[in-house]
Order: sequence, then C-alpha cells, then structure tokens
Amino acid sequence: MTVIVPRIFVVDDDASVRKSLTRVLTTSGYAVEEFASAGDFLARERYARPCCLVLDVRMSGLSGLDLQAALAAAGRRLSIVFVTGHVDVPMTVLAMKSGAVDLLTKPFGAKELLNAVRRAVAKDVENRAADARIAEVEERAKRLSPREMQVFALVVTGMLNKQIAGVLGVVEKTVKVHRARVMTKMQAGSVAELVRLADRLGVILPTGPQVPRSPRSNGPAAGRRLSSSEGNSHDLASGALHRDRDSPAGTVVGVRRLGGRLR
Repeated sequence: MTVIVPRIFVVDDDASVRKSLTRVLTTSGYAVEEFASAGDFLARERYARPCCLVLDVRMSGLSGLDLQAALAAAGRRLSIVFVTGHVDVPMTVLAMKSGAVDLLTKPFGAKELLNAVRRAVAKDVENRAADARIAEVEERAKRLSPREMQVFALVVTGMLNKQIAGVLGVVEKTVKVHRARVMTKMQAGSVAELVRLADRLGVILPTGPQVPRSPRSNGPAAGRRLSSSEGNSHDLASGALHRDRDSPAGTVVGVRRLGGRLR
C-alpha cells in the first residue's frame, strides 16, 4: 500500500525562517517545498494531493493576505497556516474569516507549528473528499437533458407530477418518464436522496405564484437556494432553473445552461 506523504509549501521572504520551518517539518516526516515570494508560489502548478501552505503575512511584493485572496480568486482552495511577527487584530480577523486554519505569532515552538500543520492537512484531506463527492454528482448531472434538469429542480421541492406538468406545460405522463430518468441518471433511490444531491450541486429551488406548492413542499428545502456542503455554489451540467438577482425572490426567470465545476 502506497503511503502519500503530505506536502507542505513554505512561503516566506526570510531565508533563515524558511530554513528553520523546513527543518522542523522535514524532521517530522513531511515533504517540503520552499518559496521566497508569493509570486513564486503562484507560478507553481496546482498540487493534487494532501498539502497545506505555511505562509508569512508580511512579505515584500505580494503579502500573505494578497496570496490568500489570489488563490481564492483562482478557485484554488488551500489550507493555510499564517505566521507573523506582528500582532494585528484586523489582519488576524481577515485571515481567519477568509479561511485560514491558524495564525501563529513569531516566535513559536515546533509543537505549535506541527499541531497547526496537522490540522491544516486534515482540513485539506476533508475538502478534497468533499470536492470528489461533488464532482461525482456533477458528472451524473451532466447526463441530464435540459428538460430532465427542469424536472429535477422541481421534484426536489416536493411538487407532485401533476403540478410539475402544469408548470412545464406538458402532460403528467411525460413528467413521470422524465422523473424516472432523473432518478436513474442521478442514481437516487428516493426523493430524499435526490434532495441531498441537489444540495451538493447548489440547485436553486423555484417558488412563486407560477409554481404551485404541494403540502409536501413546505419544508426547509422549499423556495431557497441549496448550497453545497463546503459552502460553495456549483454549476450543474445543463438546464437548471435559476432566478435573476433583480427579480422578486422565488421568481423563476429561465433555464441556465451550466458549465464546469468550481475548484
């Protein structure tokens, strides 16, 4: 069985700090890569295995917070442990709100560093597993036709076939056929499971006067946007109902043709 050694990326413009951090981390069994600037790290290709970033807050050029923002803008979700020699409450709050796992104030001990890195790697593993689950569901959704996607978005509100037929302007028998295909393609054994899949994909559940609500659609899933478990919204394969931001809440304004996933 192959053991995957987590990789730790150390970004600090102080060579002596990089050397010290690398020594502690390699001694503890981690693979380490050093970078003298945020720009150097951004130039590196994405790493697809368990890892985390140990990042200095204040550096010449792009700061650690700048790098954190740049990674987020590029859709690169990395677990970050910030290190700093300057205690700054607003900066600390911003770093943590933006998803940092920890912020260590220099000087700190090896135990503090290793504990923070351990938590960051664990979070990265968890995030990658969640992304893999979402990717699998998105691949299923890509097999849905635009009409099947419409039916999918309406079924998870708890609407009956007859109501869905009225909304889409088709006969009930047609809805039954599409519904069966949705269940098969999404590999869902029940509507409850289909709702969980919709939650992972970020399907917007339609409501409004033109979408009648059945007695079963009064639960927490009715009339809101479902978000994925990592808190990010994800595009589907094609044809999910969506709302325009400028339209009244719950108004279905069309069908969005959807593309790739976020990462």
